[in-house]
Amino acid sequence: MTVDLFAGIPVRDYTTAAAWYERFFGVLPSFLPNDTEAVWELAEHRYMFIAVRPEHAGHAMHTVFVGDFDARISEIAERGLEPAKRETYANGVRKATFRDPDGNEIGFGGEAVDQHAGQTA
Repeated sequence: MTVDLFAGIPVRDYTTAAAWYERFFGVLPSFLPNDTEAVWELAEHRYMFIAVRPEHAGHAMHTVFVGDFDARISEIAERGLEPAKRETYANGVRKATFRDPDGNEIGFGGEAVDQHAGQTA
């Protein structure tokens, strides 16, 4: 069974939000369903989209867990965006949370870094 996920992000201004998310994701939208929405495909059958819904803007909270956490955060920084918050949980899992112009929280999570990698006995 195939499951498609569309995670929505309500925004106030389409032009401002679309420009920020193009910078954030580093690509143009995958498709534009209409004049008030833009959709980015993050992986097969997994999409994130903005939609003009001013009354709900700033309330989204999404986290995408990725295998290339360090590279992803570095690439976003190269495009001029820095996380509003960085966390490392007790189990070593890491999270970087970004805030769009409306205050929506979009985070990337990454598995724990092996503290013992490269050490020899």
